[in-house]
Amino acid sequence: MPDVCVFGLGFVGLPLALSFAMRGCRVVGVDVDQALVAELQAGVTHHLESYQGTPIQEILRRELAAGRFRPTTDAAAAMAACDNIIVTVGVPVEDGRHDLGPVLEVSRAIAAGLKPGDLVIVRSTLIPGTTRRDVLPVLEQSGLKAGRDFFLAYSSERIAEGRAFHEFEHMPAALAGLDQASAERAAALLSIVTKAEITLASSFEVVEMAKVMENISRDVDIAMVNEFARFARAMGVDIFEVVRVANTHLRVNLLTPGPGVGGYCLPNALFYLLPRARELGVELELLTTARRVNDAVPSHVAGLALRNLPVPPAQARLAVLGIAMKDYSNDDRVSPALAAIRVLQEAGCQVRAYDPAVPTPHPFKVGSLEEALSGAHGVLILALQEGLPTRGLAAWRPLMAADGTPFIVDTRNAVDRAECEAAGFRLETL
Repeated sequence: MPDVCVFGLGFVGLPLALSFAMRGCRVVGVDVDQALVAELQAGVTHHLESYQGTPIQEILRRELAAGRFRPTTDAAAAMAACDNIIVTVGVPVEDGRHDLGPVLEVSRAIAAGLKPGDLVIVRSTLIPGTTRRDVLPVLEQSGLKAGRDFFLAYSSERIAEGRAFHEFEHMPAALAGLDQASAERAAALLSIVTKAEITLASSFEVVEMAKVMENISRDVDIAMVNEFARFARAMGVDIFEVVRVANTHLRVNLLTPGPGVGGYCLPNALFYLLPRARELGVELELLTTARRVNDAVPSHVAGLALRNLPVPPAQARLAVLGIAMKDYSNDDRVSPALAAIRVLQEAGCQVRAYDPAVPTPHPFKVGSLEEALSGAHGVLILALQEGLPTRGLAAWRPLMAADGTPFIVDTRNAVDRAECEAAGFRLETL
């Protein structure tokens, strides 16, 4: 089995590296985060992934013990040991502006150790055109020529967090090589893990753009149903029931509304596309509008809580349950829950949030459900987690503030209305 080097050991890179290791490859994982690498070397990860019932923590320890996976910060040593390199480092976005810095930095590290015959596959979401315009020239600073001295390919990352092992194996892959030889070499490597169809596209740009469109299509779909949620609320209709009924149509597959759209992929996708659109003079009105709609949802959710407060915001305590960017995730990057909390805090509320899965420290985060509920005037359910109950509401009521009727803002359709009202809560839904 080939030796593989995976740059980036986050939500994509770690399960991908372990997927190769589980199948007999010797894998070196490289990351610049020394604390992260030290944790992995000790067999520690907070990811909520599993493969055929085996948690990622057990897989990690097993592959470390077998010597098939080695995490390191030493890019040069990793490059020297491997001739198949996979890049999973992403493009961060802040205030609507993308930063190619991490991708270019890892490309320079690869170029410094690139050898004749090496294969480089980029497996992250990029601005269309990035592989050819930005990554390729940096790699060729090695003095080697792509397509002659080394192979270069791009294959989009399509996994959903929480299903990474399964989807690396069963999700069809899209792939483009600089030339036919690069595509064939990359397809052979990916097929060690991927048992589904691998579609070979004509260019990097086709696969890069397809990936961005895949993400944005979900952003647009969610924006539509979030607008429907407001309309349904005004009509006094349960939007979750509306979606369930609409989806009985064989050609309809509506998504469900929520507190907003979070994570590294969907909210950033538009900002990967906009730079090229501006260069080409193309307006993206629908996509921009969808992003604006979804960006406004956390404020709407916070507003539902603020309107139900029995006391002024400066005297109010609120419990937030779930701060992950989606249900059953430990990832709180670009989380709509955090955006809603910011709005509540800016209004003057004291917020206590509980999420048993998210390891990130926050000043408002507490260590138990009881601590979050203590003295609270209301509860916002923003993400579901194992160990975060949404039943037994009668036990919540004695913990909460005595002044006024407590309320629950349920953005996940998690609470039974009859139980909620029987326990003395007022229920607010999207």
